Amino acid sequence: MNVLIVDDEPLARERLSRMVGELEGYSVLEPSATNGEEALALIDSHKPDIVLLDIRMPGLDGLQVAARLCERETPPAVVFCTGPDEFAVEALQASAVGYLVKPVRTEHLQEALKKAERPNRVQLAALTRPAAETGSGPRSHISARTRKGIELIPLGQVVYFIADHKYVTLRHEGGEVLLDEPLKALEDEFGDRFVRIHRNALVARERIERLQRTPLGHFQLFLKGLNGDALIVSRRHVAGVRKMMQQL
Repeated sequence: MNVLIVDDEPLARERLSRMVGELEGYSVLEPSATNGEEALALIDSHKPDIVLLDIRMPGLDGLQVAARLCERETPPAVVFCTGPDEFAVEALQASAVGYLVKPVRTEHLQEALKKAERPNRVQLAALTRPAAETGSGPRSHISARTRKGIELIPLGQVVYFIADHKYVTLRHEGGEVLLDEPLKALEDEFGDRFVRIHRNALVARERIERLQRTPLGHFQLFLKGLNGDALIVSRRHVAGVRKMMQQL
């Protein structure tokens, strides 16, 4: 991964360059940039994968540089490096994948660079933007914020969505994540691949294994990938689920 360092302080540039150079899998592009204008020019000519970008700079600052990069089709991933931490919220809004406070520690730098190897915000938005906004069909992946950062879950790995108050739990082959998306919006977008079995649940059609009635008269739906666990089907949705299963 090629890394461009942008900082108006020579000592900060040298320190970051040395730290990145000691990490396996990363190469520092030369020359580094000393201000925002130089940064944009070097990004155009060198096409770095990752930019370590200072926020406080004379002229065009780091936030302004990041905002301009967001307008591009394939921008590099941005990791902010700055002294005070009061810019953290703005940094995230400016599509940074990481935020480092000076003096930067090696373990924090390595963690931020690893995160930057994933799709950047603009690329991720193209993957995960709702179909209504793109006009190009449903998303192929669902994005979720977790303690690991932003995770992309391929739609084919999703087992079900269950609504609980303001959040939706997405169960997939590797575990669970929380989404801040309405269940109805997910149903509208992915209605050809998921079926509603309860007012608060959508399940993947291709995961359906069998519908079973319990001794108490309730209906349970068994799904592939749940290790024997089952979901309750509400009475009003039983007929629809049965009809759909006949077409599988």
